[in-house]
Amino acid sequence: MSGGELRSRVIRSPHGAAVRPTPGRVKEALYSIIGDKISGARVLDLYAGTGAIGFEAISRGAASVTFVELHAPTAQAIRASAADFGIADRTNVICAPVEKAAQRLSGRFDVVYADPPYALPPPHLTFGTLRTRGSIDDASVVVYERRESAPAFASPGFTTVREARYGEVTLQFLRADA
Repeated sequence: MSGGELRSRVIRSPHGAAVRPTPGRVKEALYSIIGDKISGARVLDLYAGTGAIGFEAISRGAASVTFVELHAPTAQAIRASAADFGIADRTNVICAPVEKAAQRLSGRFDVVYADPPYALPPPHLTFGTLRTRGSIDDASVVVYERRESAPAFASPGFTTVREARYGEVTLQFLRADA
């Protein structure tokens, strides 16, 4: 982690896992943009990978993070890291496809971060389900990370409020329409 209470802690990752971590400069830029929204926030980290985005959120003052990761060994590594860091009580790890997890989540999230594998299409169904269930609303910050050359997220019920490009990575900031 680069900031906050967990600064310089090392996150576990299973050997051989095909995880594409968000570059450090992108993570720094993300938290520079949404920093004032993190304190006390409920955060949802979709396609969590190592959990770096969610752990950084906790390190910077988020109240809790729900991680959704399909790969079971990687989800277990997130659990182990949370235990190592002494923050397991502030985390929830769901090992399931994000579409299925979105149907089971309860409560509203202040910040949602989605970084799907670049081969996958944008998470239209997942974001739509979260919006319909009230897990995100017009006050939630929704961030979609994509390869710069990939199509932007465009779906009824959402408005792009900002895009930021960092080399090959673009962060698209969305708002669920009221």
